[in-house]
Amino acid sequence: MTSTLLLDVVGLTPRTLAHMPRLQALAASGARARLDTVLPAVTCSVQSTMLTGLAPAQHGIVGNGWYFRDVGEVHLWRQHNALVQGEKVWETARRAQPGFTAANIGWWYAMGASTDITVTPRPIYHADGRKSPDAYVRPPALHDELTGALGEFPLFQYWGPTASITSSRWIIEATRRIMREQGSDLVMAYLPHLDYDLQRFGPESPAADRAATELDTALAPLLDDAAAAGVTVIAVAEYGIETANLPVDINRTLRREGLLEVYTQDGREQLDPWTSRAFAVADHQVAHVYVADPADLTRTREVLEALPGVDEVLDREQQARYGLDHERSGELVVIAEPGAWFTYYYWLDDDRAPEFARGVDIHRKPGYDPAELFLDPSDRFAKAKAGLGLLKKKVGLRYAMNVVPLDPSWVRGTHGRLPGAVDDAPLLLCSDPDLAFWQSVGESVPAARVRDLVLQAAGIEAPSRDDAAYAR
Repeated sequence: MTSTLLLDVVGLTPRTLAHMPRLQALAASGARARLDTVLPAVTCSVQSTMLTGLAPAQHGIVGNGWYFRDVGEVHLWRQHNALVQGEKVWETARRAQPGFTAANIGWWYAMGASTDITVTPRPIYHADGRKSPDAYVRPPALHDELTGALGEFPLFQYWGPTASITSSRWIIEATRRIMREQGSDLVMAYLPHLDYDLQRFGPESPAADRAATELDTALAPLLDDAAAAGVTVIAVAEYGIETANLPVDINRTLRREGLLEVYTQDGREQLDPWTSRAFAVADHQVAHVYVADPADLTRTREVLEALPGVDEVLDREQQARYGLDHERSGELVVIAEPGAWFTYYYWLDDDRAPEFARGVDIHRKPGYDPAELFLDPSDRFAKAKAGLGLLKKKVGLRYAMNVVPLDPSWVRGTHGRLPGAVDDAPLLLCSDPDLAFWQSVGESVPAARVRDLVLQAAGIEAPSRDDAAYAR
């Protein structure tokens, strides 16, 4: 029997909630607060804070990826739960209630987690280089039950130019099935749909309004199931998405200043983190800048502070103000101005761009690339190329989807810095307004206190913690 359903509704803000009548009704009969997110306001960092009650400086997830100094490589979107330092909420619950069970459908860092049920996207990487959609599922027998009932996990609708409501619908139906047939004291589900059109077209676009309504409609059956079973529903957002109008080429600037190095293979340039004096891991509106020699810190900082679109440059001491002073963080952390965001691009000539730049390749790119949401609008054959690639995949041939634009100006929405406008700040909704939790908070709730709300909804008193430990 499920007692608590924790929904991560990416991009849930007052602006999007205005187009989501089913979630509006939940908030009206329950409780609603602004969620004070953390820096960086990106998926992996905020989720880890909500599930541990710790700041990034404590749990170590300083972004969606970082420079792994021990191996000399940039990695984004790793999946091993051991990267998250600190006790997770279901582990805390088990200390109070032995036998407490938890299911994770789509929250990040799922691999190797101590949840009883795990469902997370995990492609099949074939020996010949092809990639096929699939998911990692525990217990193993549940994999075939879910795919038999719902079809294969729609990986190509989960991210990339064809990302759509299809992936969120699959997650919703998988969650309904698990709640009905498996049951867990805590069920967590990740719903990414609002990320797509809000980044493609901007949060104030008609497409964004349609996406909000579309997701709300898809959510209704799950919310009905929860209401009928007396399950407490908690809906959170990691961040809000604001209008994007200025891409900032931070790595190109570092290269022009002689701080970033590249090496060449097959006529294409690759980032050289081993010899670079400074380079950035760009992550939406926040970039971790790794500086090999402390003697270069002052000059690197001066270069970055002079770059149009940069708001703040934080050294390790200044990072502590934001709870971001972890050893995984860059020697400098750069925050973009409102509306600005950082590209990962480091080449100076598109003809020298690495092969992965024009594809959806989240694990090889040394930074986040929102242009992956687009078929190159400047290439009139982009759709045909994509169709040919899918045809090759279906008949078992190798293929490359070289259809992503190298022009960042198509991106219309971004996030990562702490929000300014109230309409674009993330929300926290709860179906139960009578929990004692609401007596201890005001109009806003620190992201770290989501852990406490989840525990209290499950009938468990949260362990005491110094208020200074809560990330704001």
